[in-house]
Amino acid sequence: MTGEEHIDSYYAATANTRSNYPSIAGDLTADVCVIGGGYTGLSTALHLAERGLSVVVLEANRVGWGASGRNGGQICTGFSSGNEPVEAALGRADARKVFDFTEEAKTILRERIARHKIDCDLNWGYVLGAVKDRQLVGLRQYQESLAREYGYTQTQVLESHDAIREYVNTHAYIGGLIDRGAGHLHPLNYCLGLGRAAAEAGAQIYEGSRAIAIEEGPKVAVRTTAGAVTADFLVLAGNAYLGDLVPQIHGKVMPVGTYVAATTPLGENRARSLIKDNVAVADCNFVLNYYRLSQDHRMLFGGRVSYSTLMPPNLPHAMRGKMLKVFPELADTTFEYTWGGFVAITMERTPHLGRIGRNVFFAQGFSGQGVAFTAVAGKIMAEAVAGQAERLDLLARLPHTTFPGGRLFRTPTLALAMLWYRMRDFL
Repeated sequence: MTGEEHIDSYYAATANTRSNYPSIAGDLTADVCVIGGGYTGLSTALHLAERGLSVVVLEANRVGWGASGRNGGQICTGFSSGNEPVEAALGRADARKVFDFTEEAKTILRERIARHKIDCDLNWGYVLGAVKDRQLVGLRQYQESLAREYGYTQTQVLESHDAIREYVNTHAYIGGLIDRGAGHLHPLNYCLGLGRAAAEAGAQIYEGSRAIAIEEGPKVAVRTTAGAVTADFLVLAGNAYLGDLVPQIHGKVMPVGTYVAATTPLGENRARSLIKDNVAVADCNFVLNYYRLSQDHRMLFGGRVSYSTLMPPNLPHAMRGKMLKVFPELADTTFEYTWGGFVAITMERTPHLGRIGRNVFFAQGFSGQGVAFTAVAGKIMAEAVAGQAERLDLLARLPHTTFPGGRLFRTPTLALAMLWYRMRDFL
């Protein structure tokens, strides 16, 4: 295995197992080649293998090495964009179909974890905290729209500071919303279990096998430094780490650094006094804080982003300051782990799915909502390979703007643009 090991994180330290797939050595043929050994690629591989197709997965490092093994673990409802931009692009009827895809994703995730006995600390319940009056108004409108237009009735507005403190014991919020249909899990253990399920279904997974070139044609050839895969179809699932391997889709996503920290164990009683019912929590700011408890009663706190692709200076100190604004009573605690990595966002904050030519498909840009949606994205990729592309074609109608600035300037351009949103959080 020539790729990098998992980053030093709480998730890697508490992984149930280590992935141990070989590196590619020589040339292979398959019905489908998948680039990327994260949620999207492995979900696709599992669905394809269950359909009886031969599948080769090429992962540059280790299964779950990227965002799939580093993220905050939140299972969210819908898209980061909200439903309004989807309605504007597709119309209400098709927007409802897309929302139903997101709910199907949760069902697939839940059933997959049970069927394959993936031990990943799955819990349900998610609280959104309002910091300002306008955010609480927005949550009321969101709750009403979900129920009226989308038939989603698992949310309840928490109309006061006292109401939200029944779930999150902090003075940071004036109210909020509880979503019983969202939740959280151990992201790396879920990804490792997903890899095991795909391999058991017949998919061939190769770690330390970076794709370095693609030759399109009636059959697709994917070259690595140690061999090549020739396949009838190719699925691109590298997301933030695909780089510029495929120029046609490179500019539609931006790698954004996200960061999480884990305290030392707090003890069960203290942990449960801060977050009751073991819900996940996020605030409503554009640059948001999100956090939850681990199975061993640590606070897992995410609260920084970097649009420059550079690691923020003195990250543990900055993360701790954000956590203490929410829970000042944790001043006596320290972080045992602090880590980060890239997620891929789109300008519109909706996932970017589609095809290139006849036999190359892609799914990327989940914009922070990939834990759940990748489950159905993999199914939709498998459907498209099998010639049933209606759902992929619907999602491909979502508009996606190329990030401005070109190869050299799109990162600083985005960093400047995000300053406006950060300032808006203070208003």
